[in-house]
Amino acid sequence: MKNNRTSVTMKDVAALAGVSVGTVSRVINHEHGIKEVTLKKVNQAIEELNYIPDAYARGMKKNKTETVAIIVPTIWHPFFSEFAFYVERELSHLNYKLLLCNIAGDKGEIEYIKMLQENKVDGIIAITYSPIEDYLATNIPFVSIDRTYTDKNIPCVTSDNKSGAELAAKKLIEKGCKEFAFVGGHNDTVNETKNRRYYFEAYLKSQKQTYHIFDFEENSGDFQIQLREFLEKYPTIDGVFAINDFTALDVIRILEKLGKRTPEDVQVIGYDGIRQAEEREYPVTTMKQPLKEMAKEAVRILMSIIANQPYKLQVTLPITYIEGPTTKNEKSKNLY
Repeated sequence: MKNNRTSVTMKDVAALAGVSVGTVSRVINHEHGIKEVTLKKVNQAIEELNYIPDAYARGMKKNKTETVAIIVPTIWHPFFSEFAFYVERELSHLNYKLLLCNIAGDKGEIEYIKMLQENKVDGIIAITYSPIEDYLATNIPFVSIDRTYTDKNIPCVTSDNKSGAELAAKKLIEKGCKEFAFVGGHNDTVNETKNRRYYFEAYLKSQKQTYHIFDFEENSGDFQIQLREFLEKYPTIDGVFAINDFTALDVIRILEKLGKRTPEDVQVIGYDGIRQAEEREYPVTTMKQPLKEMAKEAVRILMSIIANQPYKLQVTLPITYIEGPTTKNEKSKNLY
């Protein structure tokens, strides 16, 4: 039966296990070189006494909190929440905890970064598109997702936006589209998602195809109204590449209001590979980002920074083309 006392100490654990306090400390801190029999005795004593290690005190002693923060624009978007899930899973393998910072809440990126620096998390993984460079001039380890900074020493993990954009153009051409459109949004930050427009447009131009661009400036008005006006202005568009899957779904809804069917009248390809649940189908044809691998790379780089070991400043991972219900010939799946 477990002991329910709240005042159990490391000395109590050591006495029950028949080892020194230092050995108990080494077990709790997951240090290497401990005999299996000793490890078993200490863990049994910890369980029997219901001992809860003081994580704060342990962190102060090691000068580490064993906590990593992740900053995301919103947890309501499946892409960001799924990425956070994979980051947390990777960190748990390393006995690290995850602190989730949701920008869509009351705090912005800068306020979160200040708070995280004050609370001494061991590092930050961030998906952010705001101008925060001046607030990163500290020694806190930082890994960016999908965005590069003017400070070239900040590592970035991204999917291959160039290949994804070019493949989207190729697929729409192969499927018989004659007039194309890119639909997306932008702000003033330097982020990798802008390559989705750039390389889609460049490939169509190289193939002498007719195309139109709807690149909405964030916070400049009503996106839905302006997108509808764009699609009404070019009624012969029959192939659309959207900057992400949510935007692709917006395009499909507006096309329906205009009396157009997908994929019969207009074929649509998105980017990200979002789903409402693991067992659900993809709602649109999409360029799927390798979220699990991106999370692994981000955590690997962050741990290397923390340990003062070499790491890559730029990691670009391949995308997967997923055929969904918004393009013709929907059964094929190809890895690019």
